[in-house]
Amino acid sequence: MASLSTLLLRGPSVLRRCPWLPAARTYAAGGDFEYIIAEKRGKNNNVGLVQLNRPEALNALCKGLIEELSRALMMFQKDPSIGAVVMTGTEKAFAAGADIKEIRDKTFQSCYSDNFLKDWDFLNQFKKPVIAAVNGFALGGGCELAMMCDIIYAGEKAQFGQPEILIGTIPGAGGTQRLTRVVGKSLAMEMVLTGDRISAQEAKQAGLVSKIFPVEKVVEEAIHCAEKIASNSKIVTEMAKESVNAAFELTLAEGMRLEKKLFYSTFATDDRKEGMNAFVEKRKPNFKDK
Repeated sequence: MASLSTLLLRGPSVLRRCPWLPAARTYAAGGDFEYIIAEKRGKNNNVGLVQLNRPEALNALCKGLIEELSRALMMFQKDPSIGAVVMTGTEKAFAAGADIKEIRDKTFQSCYSDNFLKDWDFLNQFKKPVIAAVNGFALGGGCELAMMCDIIYAGEKAQFGQPEILIGTIPGAGGTQRLTRVVGKSLAMEMVLTGDRISAQEAKQAGLVSKIFPVEKVVEEAIHCAEKIASNSKIVTEMAKESVNAAFELTLAEGMRLEKKLFYSTFATDDRKEGMNAFVEKRKPNFKDK
């Protein structure tokens, strides 16, 4: 979860806020945020957008930022109008890692007793699809945060890495586990043991990234994808996400059994009936999320 800001980027760095985002930092009745910007986007306001906004620290993932991110996602989860979420940073950095100044004095006892990183579990439990729109650095905890999302879109200048080894530690929020499952043992081992970064093009070739876009287009394209997802039945979308995620944890036989049960479950929904009727009648379905 290391931050590369202390290793690669000496001196002050000022990040520009995404020009496509308005000045507001609040979402509905959720209150003010200090480290993020949260709002609804899309033609039908059915996409949640979260921008990490801690420019003075390259969006380093301090405790306050993670807590605000958790709170924003909780609000999006409870909002029935939201069908998918886009998470982004700035053109310079998605997130350059953990806040080293905040964690450098921790001990084994405090990490173990306080269950350090427990606040990261919120994204694992989030049911709606999340698309990471990555520009610039996604390093250490930033790379791990992107991998916790369901889809990764990258700007053409994005860089991914797990540089924890360079400051005497290892990844702690999925960098050795999710990365290995996605890109394979050899590349994951190289990245974790050397701290080297890979480009957006290399990340796509390895299967870490779904698509690459120009820097100024990646968030727009992620929102467009999220709108497509949000137009489908939300309850069936959640089933589909659960089934795909299970492929990383279950054997093939166990995964097939779960998939079949979830497939059967769709036949208990009104949306499955509406979708098939609309197909037969050659019209657009009107899903009610029931």
